[in-house]
Amino acid sequence: MHAADLLTAEPTAQAVAAATERLPQPSATARDHLRRTLAASQRGPVASQWPALLLEARAKADVRYVEPATSHRPVVGPVLVFAKRTFRRAFQPFINEVLRRQVHFNEAILDALTVVIENQREHARTQALWRRELEARLKQLEKDPPGPSSR
Repeated sequence: MHAADLLTAEPTAQAVAAATERLPQPSATARDHLRRTLAASQRGPVASQWPALLLEARAKADVRYVEPATSHRPVVGPVLVFAKRTFRRAFQPFINEVLRRQVHFNEAILDALTVVIENQREHARTQALWRRELEARLKQLEKDPPGPSSR
């Protein structure tokens, strides 16, 4: 199906609006049920754990601090580890300043991804709610015999 197949000139928007005005008013129970459904779909976001997808990235967001220095070399290894630790201690304030903006960027990206994931979850929940509602309505329509106005 193409988008052009969905666009039509007939009936006009005015004709559709006029037809909707002729529809019967829904019952009070149907209105209440729809209000409850809408209220359930508009609930606020639930505070949840960080998405599992982002847990590892969150642990690595602050790039200013690294793992303790190690070396696999048996003879010169301890000297290299001492040199690495000394360099880190001496230059850590400069390293922090150079990487500060990167850390802020990493945190902002993780926050944005978390919002996107939460929005996706909420959208999926709302779609599932509407799908259940439509299925219930279809079952009800299948059970109800056709009325005299449907002929």
